[in-house]
Amino acid sequence: MNAALRAVVRIGNYHDLHVYGIYSGYEGLINGDIVRLEKGDVANIIHKGGTMLKTARSAEFMTKEGRDKAYKTLIANDIDAIVAIGGNGTFTGANIFYNEHKMPVIGIPGTIDNDIFGTDYTIGFDTAVNTAIDAVDKIRDTADSHNRLFFVEVMGRHSGYIALYTGIGSGASGIMIPESVQDADALVKELEKMVIKKKLFGLVIVAEGNENGNAQEIADLVKKRFSVYETKVAVIGHLQRGGSPTAMDRVLATRMGHGSVEGLLSGKTNHMCGVHNNEVVFVPLKDAIKKIKPIDRDLLSLPTKLS
Repeated sequence: MNAALRAVVRIGNYHDLHVYGIYSGYEGLINGDIVRLEKGDVANIIHKGGTMLKTARSAEFMTKEGRDKAYKTLIANDIDAIVAIGGNGTFTGANIFYNEHKMPVIGIPGTIDNDIFGTDYTIGFDTAVNTAIDAVDKIRDTADSHNRLFFVEVMGRHSGYIALYTGIGSGASGIMIPESVQDADALVKELEKMVIKKKLFGLVIVAEGNENGNAQEIADLVKKRFSVYETKVAVIGHLQRGGSPTAMDRVLATRMGHGSVEGLLSGKTNHMCGVHNNEVVFVPLKDAIKKIKPIDRDLLSLPTKLS
């Protein structure tokens, strides 16, 4: 998100605009926690994870009264457009706010889950996947040395993109995600094929929101039916949400930050700035919020074909 913020500020300055940063998201907007940002204020942040503006959930912004207070804050600070960086919740708030007050707004998709419709990738996804793959590579060493079957849980309550890309990138034997109907019995059948092939260890990547259970629950079910390997569970957790962003994420965020300002100047509003087929695109916020981003089924079949 810092790379996107940097781009918004500097492109705004390039066009002689006054750019303001709002701390703690909509909560800061309601409370007037706003500061003008110049070019130097966003120097030396492109390589840092997280966001220098911080973030927070705002129960008050979910009310009409809270959004009215936020609008008055914008007017008092002579602000006439918003760039909202975040995921589904952020976009939902921005869409409602626009419909109520007609304040021009452009959204930038910032979520590691990569579950926003209309853009191929979201800010943070590539960094999260690389972090997860690095962890799985280390787990692989133990699995190989001790002939173990590891179930590795990655983030993704409603979306399996992190698990899918981590599984393919790490050479996992199986991937279990919310969008797939594979259960423990189907997984056991695949593991039995591994034994026939004399594969001495296994890695299964599980998204935390997998409908058939989390990594520990799946491991317990498999262990009752399949005892060839010693079974272990590893949960990578919040390591995926931090760290220095990858080059891909920095470039992606910069393109979106640039596109958001240019979009507002050209009259775009209540849209998300995304990247599709390597082109900057603008998608209505209502579509980004409501439409489901499908998983590539061909990718999902790769671990079985390759194992």
